[in-house]
Amino acid sequence: VGCELEEKERFWSELDEVMESIPTGERVVIGEDFNGHVGEGNTGDEEVMGKFGVKERNLEGQMVVDFAKRMDMAVVVLPDDWETTAEVISETGRIVLGVSSGKRKEDKETWWWNEEVQDSIQRKRLAKKNWDMDRTEENRQEYKELQRRVKREVSKSKQKAYDRLYTRLDTREGEKDLYRLARQRDQDRNDVQQVRVIKDRDGSVLTSEESVQRRWKEYFEELMNEENEREKRVEGVNSVEQKVDKIRKDEVRKALKRMKSGKAVGPDDIPVEVWKCLGEAGVEFLTRIAATIRGLMSHTMKLWERVVEARLRKVVEICEQQYGFMPRKSTTDTIFALRILMEKYRDGQRELHCVFVDLEKVYDRVPREELWYCMRKSGVAEKYVRVVQDMYKRSRTVVRCAVGQTEEFKVEVGLHQGSALSPFLFAIVMDQLSEEVRQEFPCTMMFANDIVICSESREQVEENPERWRFALERRGMKVSR
Repeated sequence: VGCELEEKERFWSELDEVMESIPTGERVVIGEDFNGHVGEGNTGDEEVMGKFGVKERNLEGQMVVDFAKRMDMAVVVLPDDWETTAEVISETGRIVLGVSSGKRKEDKETWWWNEEVQDSIQRKRLAKKNWDMDRTEENRQEYKELQRRVKREVSKSKQKAYDRLYTRLDTREGEKDLYRLARQRDQDRNDVQQVRVIKDRDGSVLTSEESVQRRWKEYFEELMNEENEREKRVEGVNSVEQKVDKIRKDEVRKALKRMKSGKAVGPDDIPVEVWKCLGEAGVEFLTRIAATIRGLMSHTMKLWERVVEARLRKVVEICEQQYGFMPRKSTTDTIFALRILMEKYRDGQRELHCVFVDLEKVYDRVPREELWYCMRKSGVAEKYVRVVQDMYKRSRTVVRCAVGQTEEFKVEVGLHQGSALSPFLFAIVMDQLSEEVRQEFPCTMMFANDIVICSESREQVEENPERWRFALERRGMKVSR
C-alpha cells in the first residue's frame, strides 16, 4: 500500500519467480488479496474468476487477475466457517426437531396427568417426527391413529381423576382438592398472558401492530442511546501492550459448562444446547473460530464472552468492598456484615449512620469512553480492550414484543444487556470511579450499583454521599433521587 508502481511490479516479478520454482503438481494457495478489488463481472476473465465480485476493479485487482492468468490459478472467496456451520445446524434442526410456533405456552391443568398419558404422547410425537421426515401414507396413518389414542387416554385419565375427586368430597382432603382446583381455574381466567397494546408519549392507547412496534422501538432506542452529562477526561492512560495467548479448548470447555440451557436464542437461532450435544467436536470447532463470532449477540457469542471474562478476572483485581458479580460473594454477606456492624455499635452505645445510594439506569448509561479508560487503568491488555471495542462496534438490536419484532436500531451508549461479560465490565468501571471516595470495609460496601456508606457522625453522613455523587456524576453516572 502506498508503494510506487515500479516497486509493485518488482514484487509481482519476484512472486512469479517463486511460483516457477515450485515443482509441477504441487497445490498452491495464496491467502491474500493484495489490497485488490477485482470488481463485478468477469467478461474476458471467466477462466480465473466468477462474476460476483464487489466494487470497481482497481490497479491492484487487475494485477491479481493478471497473475492468476499467468500461473493458471483462480481468484476465489472461501466459504465462511461460521456461516456454513450455522446454516447446516439450523437446517438439520428444522428437519429433525421441527419448528415451533414460538408462542408462549399457557399453563394447563395437570392434576389428572399420569404415566399412561405421557407414554402415549411420547409415541405420538415420535410418529409426527417420522411423518415429517418421510411423508408416506403409512406414516400418516400411524400418526393419525396415535392422535386418536392420545385423546382416548386423556379422556380416560380425566374421568378417573374426577371419579376419585367425587368419592373424596365428603372428606377434608377432598374439600381442599376442590378449592385448590377452583383457585387454579380462576387464576387462569384472570391472568393476562400477553399485552398487545401500549401508550404513546401523550398517554394515548396504541392498538395497531405497526404503531405498537414503533413505540417499543422509540422507547428503547431513546433509552439505549441517551448519555448523561459528564466531564471529558483531559488526562490519558497508558495502554498495556503484551502478548495474548490464543483461545484454548479447555477454556471453551469450561465456558460451555457454565452456560445455562433453555434461554432465548439470538439472531442466529442456535441455542447453546446444540454445542453441548456436539460434545468434543463442538468444542474443537468453537475454539477454531473463536475470534470470528464477535458480531453476534447469541449463545455462541456468550461463550466467547465467558472466555474473555475468565481471563480478565485473572488480571484485574477488584476492591474488597465490591460484592456484586464477584465469585464467592453475595448480598447475604453484605447484609450479614451490616447487621454485625450495627450490633457492635449498639452494644458499644455509639452512633452509626448508614446511607444507601442507588445509581439510575447504570447499565444503559455507562459511557463507552469511560469503559475503555477504566479497562486500561485496571491493567487490561490493549488486545482485550480492542476485543471488547470490536464487540461494541456498530452494535444493533431489535425489540421482540407481543405483536412481533421491531426494526433494528443502533445502540451507542451503555453496556450490552444480557451479555455474559457486562457484569464484570461494570465492576471494573465502579472500581475505578470509586477509587478516590470509597473507604475501607465495612465503612463502604458495594453490591454492583447499590452502595452502603457508614459513618459515625452526622457531619460525615452528610459529606460522604455528596463526595460519591460528585465522583460518579462527573463521569456520566447518575445517583437516584
